[in-house]
Amino acid sequence: MNQISYVGRFAPTPSGFLHFGSLVAALASWLDARAVGGRWLLRMEDIDPPREAPGAQAAILHTLESYGLEWDGEVVYQSLRHAAYAEVTERLFRQGLAYACTCSRKQLEGYNGIYPGLCRNCCHAQEDAAIRLRVPELTYRFEDRVQGAFEQHLGREVGDFVIRRRDGLYAYQLAVVLDDAWQGVTDIVRGADLLDNTPRQLYLQELLGLSQPRYLHVPLIIQPDGHKLGKSYRSAPLPTEQATPLILRALRALGQATDAGMALGTPAEVLAHAALHWNPDAIPRRLTVPEADLL
Repeated sequence: MNQISYVGRFAPTPSGFLHFGSLVAALASWLDARAVGGRWLLRMEDIDPPREAPGAQAAILHTLESYGLEWDGEVVYQSLRHAAYAEVTERLFRQGLAYACTCSRKQLEGYNGIYPGLCRNCCHAQEDAAIRLRVPELTYRFEDRVQGAFEQHLGREVGDFVIRRRDGLYAYQLAVVLDDAWQGVTDIVRGADLLDNTPRQLYLQELLGLSQPRYLHVPLIIQPDGHKLGKSYRSAPLPTEQATPLILRALRALGQATDAGMALGTPAEVLAHAALHWNPDAIPRRLTVPEADLL
């Protein structure tokens, strides 16, 4: 691959600050792009204002810069892309591929997160309703570069899913598919917590005639107590003054070889060395990080 044929991206949600799990995902994405001379884009997935943490956007940008994870081009903000999401949502609705849903959370209790199709044939108006995409009774499969073969039957395991929420905000599944295609993303490297979202995105790509990127889902950072490290649980922000040692910890989490001499380097020097020796085949499927590394 070369710079033209590989386009990667990192797409943080500003609901909190970057933590060690974020660093592992961002680093893997950056290295996978830079190792082949590709482009690495940054997209702020700020489509859910009620969940956005004050100051998170600026902090995310500052942290990435402090860690030497420089991006190409301008930052894309999903909050400025609503017109594109609205156009596609309206088109899918007009074509009968999506429909209005007035179900409340209480009505959907007991269905284990699988939508039972209560509003599928009700012909509700779009106002004060969510918009759901009709899914086929089909299994969608793909080969992940780390996690291997993955498949999901959309009808049985997901059901018709929301592309526009009842409050008028657009859903992640729609926004991520449209923005990846718009930005020309060829390779998606992200956390394994998004693995089971991928079949829904494959269906949307197929429905809209969009190309399918390659996928690489890095392992979740599982703590010794079994919890996933994330914004909602023990999500200590990344300290900028410890960039080099934390990059080295993240490299080891990704199965990459490091040596003692790298600890003396700047973040840029460590990243340059890591890009030259990047080996995605060494990434483990699952990872438990010692307590000392949970920064």
